[in-house]
This record gives sequence, C-alpha cells and structure tokens, in this order.
Amino acid sequence: MPVQDLTPPPDATARNGAVESSEAEDEAWVWAQIKAEARRDAESEPALASYLYSTIISHSSLSRSLSFHLGNKLCSSTLLSTLLYDLFLNTFSSSDLLSSTVADLRATRERDPACTSFSHCLLNYKGFLSIQAHRVAHNLWIQNRKPLALALQSRIADVFAVDIHPGAKIGKGVLLDHATGVVIGETAVVGGDRHPKIRDGVLLGAGATVLGNVRVGEGAKVGAGSLVLIDVPPWTTAVGNPAKEACLFAKALNLNSVSIENDNAQLIFFELFGIGPSLELMTIISDICMLAAELKLSFCWTGNEAAHWIASSQAVSLGFKWVLFPPPVLSSLLCSDVLFSL
Repeated sequence: MPVQDLTPPPDATARNGAVESSEAEDEAWVWAQIKAEARRDAESEPALASYLYSTIISHSSLSRSLSFHLGNKLCSSTLLSTLLYDLFLNTFSSSDLLSSTVADLRATRERDPACTSFSHCLLNYKGFLSIQAHRVAHNLWIQNRKPLALALQSRIADVFAVDIHPGAKIGKGVLLDHATGVVIGETAVVGGDRHPKIRDGVLLGAGATVLGNVRVGEGAKVGAGSLVLIDVPPWTTAVGNPAKEACLFAKALNLNSVSIENDNAQLIFFELFGIGPSLELMTIISDICMLAAELKLSFCWTGNEAAHWIASSQAVSLGFKWVLFPPPVLSSLLCSDVLFSL
C-alpha cells in the first residue's frame, strides 16, 4: 500500500466515543503508516529487507515491534534479548504507555525536518528509543523493582548515551533532538509539575543543559549545546550559553514593518518607523542573518527552512515585528553573496 494513499485519522473534534477508542484509532493509523513505510523501504532497498521484515513487517502490533527492537538494542551477554522482549511487551500491553509512544512518534515526525518517516523514527532515533525504554524503567521504579529499573537505566546510557533516572517523570509528545549527552535527574518532571519544569512538546537540542528551578514552556525549542538558566516562554526558541530567546533579536530592532520584492534580492525596501534604506537597513539585515545562522546551527536547518520560519506567522506571534513575503525571497536574501554567505 503506498504511504501517500493512507488517509489521516479524523480530527479530534469529529471523533466520537471514549478517549481510549480515540487513542486506539490513532495507534492503529500510525502502525499502518509504519508498516507501509517499511514495505516501501524493503522494496526500494533489498539489503534492508530482512531487517525490516524481522523488526516491523512480521509483527502484528506497534507494541510487539517496539519491544522486539528495544530488546535487540539493549541486550547484552547477561541481559538477554528474550528477557527484555517479554519485559517490554508486558509493560506496553498492561499500561497506557503506548499512547505516549504514539505521541512521541508524532512529535518527532511533525517537528523534526530531518525525520523522513515514522518508521525512520522507530528504527533509528535514539532519543525516541531511549524515552520509550525509560518509560518501562520508570514503570519498574514505581513498582519498587528498583534493581531492574537501575540496570535498564545503565543499559540505556551505555547504548544510547542518554542518562535518564528511572524516577524521572516524562510526559507525552517529547522529542530529544539527537539526544547524545542528555541527562535527566530523578526529581525532574518532563511535561509535569516539579522542577526543572519541561512542558509538553518541548524540543531539546543535542547537549542542551537545563539547570535550576526553571520552566521551559510548552512547545519551546532549546538549541543544541545551550545552557538554560532562566525560564523559556512557551512556543519560543532559546539558544546560546547562557540561553536567550532568539526573538530578542527582533525585539531589539523595534522594527515596524519590512517589505521585500524579488529581483535577485537586489530590490529591498524597509520601513523603520519611516526611515528608509540607510545604515539601519544594513543593521536589520545583519541581525536577520544572525538569527538565521543561529537557527541553522541549532536545528540543522537549511537557509530555506530558516527563511520560512522567520517569515512565518508563528515568528510574528513570538515578537518579530517584521512582515516578510514571500519566504523564497527571504531565502535568496539570506544566501545572497551581496549580503552574507551563511
């Protein structure tokens, strides 16, 4: 079945029935998508056909596929894959953890430009896999099976380079971008109410550090290698050491409006409270390009992706005062040899 032929699940407002039924529909749709993607990849790349069949295609459910994959990833000479498979499958089958897994898959697929498919996330994203294994370790921890929970934590750290204490609480829809070097302590709650407070839908870049009693708001993004010492408002981007809101560039400009016409990025007209092209114009261009460079470095974006984000209505809602259109024009501006080479 071609992946593009699959019909997305209906909007939540159109669904009837219990929450459990809605989650089951969502899980079924994502699993169907994963299997379709795996079959497509097996056909296009025969070298992976056996791997894809044993890990995804041969399984009847997402819980079985994920349990099999995690068991093979985390096994050792003394911690057998069959033991881990039974442990993971029993946990995913007897709890509501699978709905969190589906939310994490969706968060990664929808918010990470580098994620090309659900199956790619399931098979290769160690941030995603480490969170799913942690959910099982946390379930063991609250059942007072602490020795096994700690042993699983150790294997997760060894294999994925992600150290999450089994006592830490992680919510739904979490994306650990790249994930290498991420450390989450016992008292942390990701998507919950204790400190440090990492709300739902947050993107943490590789090597990002969050210290102290701070709050990273819902949907916020923290750039790779950033050190967060103060609160990050919802739906904003924080980068640097110490981390600051990327939109502070725009706020510092006090920019009223910007209009751009496309002629190889040569025809540009800015309104800075009535002031035409001048030294202020080049300062504005410089700051826009600095912002684009930070976005590209932090999130591995292309110049075009950075341009679309800066030109988006979301960027405007976060404090950017300019209006840029169309995004391809901004992209050519950011990449123009006349201005900067990013």
